[in-house]
Amino acid sequence: MEPTRTVSIIGTGSYVPEKVLTNQDLEKIVDTSDEWIFSRTGMRERHIAAPDQATSDLGTEAAKAALADAGISAEEIDLLIVATLSPDMLFPSTACFVQERIGAKNAFCYDLGAACSGFLYALDTAKNQIAAGAAKTALVIGAEKMSTFLDWEDRGTCILFGDGAGAAVLQAGGEGRGIMKAAMGCDGSLADLLWTPGGGSRNPATHEMIDQRQQYLKMQGREVFKHAV
Repeated sequence: MEPTRTVSIIGTGSYVPEKVLTNQDLEKIVDTSDEWIFSRTGMRERHIAAPDQATSDLGTEAAKAALADAGISAEEIDLLIVATLSPDMLFPSTACFVQERIGAKNAFCYDLGAACSGFLYALDTAKNQIAAGAAKTALVIGAEKMSTFLDWEDRGTCILFGDGAGAAVLQAGGEGRGIMKAAMGCDGSLADLLWTPGGGSRNPATHEMIDQRQQYLKMQGREVFKHAV
């Protein structure tokens, strides 16, 4: 049996949209304050994508930055994963749109949906595929346009999220360094603590679903804090 190949991160990149939404801006939208938000989250501001920007647009910019940092061309990428819960559309995958825009014509591509932990899941997935010899160079992107799925009347959620993307290039090699191990876990019994109940196959889009605002992210904040933090 061949030894498992070492896998290293050789470049990173990020992108945030130009628009900045401050805590003071949120004071004008919902019943909250800069002091209340900052004392609980440590946040002063978040970036919000333009109406004509989609998740793939954010991911594309982060990808370009990561490729430049790694000093390689997009054609050298043979695996491209986008971790997102706010894809451009149900299909094709957001990864396919990024692939076309950066010119990664030799890559096989797919999306991975694991919410907040998505980038780590994608990173570990890419690392394992490279280690197994299924790919040599991978581009992993975590990108979200959360502003599309936020209820801007719910102060418990709309203060927490913004839009942006981060990317990393992984490659086989790197003696004495590299990604060593990841510990993954999940508890599906807690799904309704943080979820978007509407829009999927269980609760598809209807006028009634939209009237009930089920297309927006819902969170039981205290319970999420207890289990996640």
